[in-house]
Amino acid sequence: MIDLRSDTVTRPTEAMLKAMMAAPTGDDVYAEDPTVNRLQDVLAERFGHEAGLFCPSGTMANQIAINVHVSPGDEVVCHRLSHVYNYEGGGIARNSGASVRLVDVPRGRMPADVIRAEVNPADSHFARTGLVCVEDTVNKGGGAVQPLNGLAEGAAACREMSLPYHLDGARAWNALRSTGVDWTSYGRMFDSISLCLSKGMGTPVGSVLLGSRDFIAEAHRSRKVMGGGMRQVGILAAAGLHALDHHFDRLQDDHDRAARIGAVLEDHPAIHSVEPVETNIVIAQLKGGRPASDLVDAQQQEGILCSAFGPDKVRWVTHLDFGDADLERVLAALVAWN
Repeated sequence: MIDLRSDTVTRPTEAMLKAMMAAPTGDDVYAEDPTVNRLQDVLAERFGHEAGLFCPSGTMANQIAINVHVSPGDEVVCHRLSHVYNYEGGGIARNSGASVRLVDVPRGRMPADVIRAEVNPADSHFARTGLVCVEDTVNKGGGAVQPLNGLAEGAAACREMSLPYHLDGARAWNALRSTGVDWTSYGRMFDSISLCLSKGMGTPVGSVLLGSRDFIAEAHRSRKVMGGGMRQVGILAAAGLHALDHHFDRLQDDHDRAARIGAVLEDHPAIHSVEPVETNIVIAQLKGGRPASDLVDAQQQEGILCSAFGPDKVRWVTHLDFGDADLERVLAALVAWN
């Protein structure tokens, strides 16, 4: 099967497995795993932050960040398409006792004027606005890249209002590859960043949360409470270090293949519309309210897995394990479908 349900379905390459097996390890709960420490330090330095924390998942990294930034009863401003709102099991309320204020701007964007408009006044009738979360790239926005000037303006607005600004950077790698922006200047826009190494970069598991030393010290406490303390996990951190050295540049291949899938769908008579393809995600809406299952089932019959992404929308995600021969099979199957 060709699996395009997500870029999380990849398996470690032979070179990555060798790096994992050769990694020196220690007890990470005691902060004594040298490979974990190296990964945390490397990413913190590259993104202009003081420290990092290796976490089992992107969801946990985001939830830890929210937990550190807010107090119970606070409100988190995020987009209605955001992962922290849609796909983290109601964790903002469950883990941190916070409510959510949703922004609704096309493609998952969070302009500074909209952020300012959603911040509550200093009045006891209202929840205290405690955090602004932005996502890059935007999964439900079709892998949309946040405009850099918009992120910078959002950062400036948050600092004017003394609000922390968190990036859910699950696919920030794709945004960085697409824009070519300097990692350090990008990272310094945010007070905290969650970077997922199992999306796009081809590692089996793991995310790193970045921030100030004081922030990461508190994040350690939240990770412990959430059950995220791990032991000899240098074997997993080594996969992240290998990916940083070998898998970043090749993300452009994923973007190019996704663009070709999007182009075929744009011309397909049964497709109503396709979200602009900017990175490695393709989202298409079927015509006439036709159910997504029609296309998902047809693809599966051709040995291709994709995802229903709403009643009449389908998503494909390109990745490390999807090559040119696979692409030709997918394109042929889409052309033949009616």
